Amino acid sequence: MISFSACQQPEKETLVIFHAGSLSYPLKSVIEAFHQQYPGIQVVTEAAGSVATARKLTDLHRQADILALADYQIIDQMLIPEYTGFNLHFATNSIGIAYLPGSRFADNINKQNWSQILRRDGIKLGASDPNADPCGYRTRMIWQLTQLMQQDTTLTSDFLNENKYHQRPKETDLIALLETGSIDYLFIYKSIAVQHRLNFLELGDSLNLGNPELDPWYENAKVNIRGTKAGENIEMTGEAIMYGLTVPHNAPNKTAAFLFLNFLLDSEKGKILLKNTGLQPLDPVRIRIKRDLPKELHIVQPIILNSNE
Repeated sequence: MISFSACQQPEKETLVIFHAGSLSYPLKSVIEAFHQQYPGIQVVTEAAGSVATARKLTDLHRQADILALADYQIIDQMLIPEYTGFNLHFATNSIGIAYLPGSRFADNINKQNWSQILRRDGIKLGASDPNADPCGYRTRMIWQLTQLMQQDTTLTSDFLNENKYHQRPKETDLIALLETGSIDYLFIYKSIAVQHRLNFLELGDSLNLGNPELDPWYENAKVNIRGTKAGENIEMTGEAIMYGLTVPHNAPNKTAAFLFLNFLLDSEKGKILLKNTGLQPLDPVRIRIKRDLPKELHIVQPIILNSNE
């Protein structure tokens, strides 16, 4: 006779990842491969804008094993040192304008005339909330840089006209509006446009926040977002897009968290999968630490940034 206890399946470990919306598809492919190697670990994910994701720790006091955000600056400014001790930069991206063949003036828009096309009467455009999502404040930075390049002082106010502008918490929330024709154009990461097979207008390195060599130029753009305390603002300075991740101090399952990070950062495993989804993995990765490099991280020759850099 077989006892009931002998038939029970062993309980799976749970790994909880809070992440940026733009990482939903890339992480899905990595998690599927990770599960094949570690079938005893159940991965639970929760997507939101990166700023909103950080506030799950700072404001709501929730717990997660990994945070993966679309802007490493959020970890620096909102989470270190109280909530975590390191910030690992692992991938880059760029921003442009997504649209569909049915979008008005889709046959005419290009990198020279886009700012004028989007101003036209009847054109609806979308972007994510700057206070919740890096794509939102990075979009405002692109508008600022465009104003500087074109000596155009009214572009941002024209775009934010209530009859033209549509905003949602994160950029992926706006894809449905694009697909139903509620908006014509959407500022979004290139990786998401690739994943959803959207038409994508490249804006060039001077505007797309995709070239680290142009950081001195990108730094001309600055956007204030809500801070972690009432009445507090955080100034975000323009620079090339850099995704960051970390393991909080109070992560319930740090062992599984570092297993996943090592898998994600493996050149033969996770990095290949990230690249296949339109992201550009950093090689080598960069890590900012307050004390010592976590001994559980097995990454090859990372670039170590001091805590003040």
